Amino acid sequence: EAVAAGWMLEFACSCLCRHFGEGGGAEFRRWRDVAQALTNDFSEIPTHQKKTVYLCQLLIRIAKGKSLELQFENGQRISPLESALSFWTLLEREETKLEKLHEDIRRLIQIQIVAVHMENTYFKEAAEVLERLFTDCESDKSLRMKLATIIKNKDPYVPLLQSFNYSLLISKIKSYIELFMKENEMNFLIQEATKHVESKGLGATAWQNKFVNINKNDKSNLDTKQRLVLSIILLRDVLMQNCCLNVDSSLYWMYINCLLGLNNLENMGKQQVALACGRRRQRWTYEEDLELKSGVRKFGVGNWAKILVHGNFNNRTSVMLKDRWRTLHRID
Repeated sequence: EAVAAGWMLEFACSCLCRHFGEGGGAEFRRWRDVAQALTNDFSEIPTHQKKTVYLCQLLIRIAKGKSLELQFENGQRISPLESALSFWTLLEREETKLEKLHEDIRRLIQIQIVAVHMENTYFKEAAEVLERLFTDCESDKSLRMKLATIIKNKDPYVPLLQSFNYSLLISKIKSYIELFMKENEMNFLIQEATKHVESKGLGATAWQNKFVNINKNDKSNLDTKQRLVLSIILLRDVLMQNCCLNVDSSLYWMYINCLLGLNNLENMGKQQVALACGRRRQRWTYEEDLELKSGVRKFGVGNWAKILVHGNFNNRTSVMLKDRWRTLHRID
């Protein structure tokens, strides 16, 4: 399970990076939840995956950087960007290059931590944050004094904050992501999925209702949709056929839930989108309601992925089961 979790973490991080770069809110949130579930199961982070874990946590916090009401650190009243800065510090320790980009991102995060408080008129909190952010090092002295003056004047629209704005921070993070993705372009799941499909004579891609043309001499030409489909095919086969994964384990069902959610990804093509729309219009039958009630009695409320796999449902998803159970509960 630890090995499978490691593969899935790499794949989840790759998806997080892609959707962060593309601004895909819904898909980013989906993979955020997968990455969080995977990292929560890690008692200790393997050395070779430290950067992957740190990057996932950084992106999750940057994406919610302006939501001051959120708290990512239990028992600590620090903003999402302050938490992001701690993970950026950990990332910096894992690398010895990109010093200029590292410094730019660090400064931008520091400025935006103050700027976000200022934008929300939390001037007292902004002053407290400033004290936490900067040491007495000479390299920090100039920026610290400028930010202290801005806080004192209570003006969130000064040129400094406008020039080093949140959009610039996002842009710099995207630059870092591009470099990270180049270094980790072909993670294990994608590599093995490519071999798997080639060994099957591409027959497995009938699931996509069209053949995927793979050039053996240049696998990097696979577009995003094809890479995603190949990875899902491999993961599906590993989960369904590999006896090493216990079907009663929470990790197994987390992966199944992940696969069920992936079925409706928009980038799977128009045919899949049409299928998903058709599902939503399909009426629930009396037999399906009985299956749902039986599944809840057997596995409990909330175990929708397990209920779906063990039940006899007509082209449903775990989300549909959850929504239908809520409807039945109201009717009762």
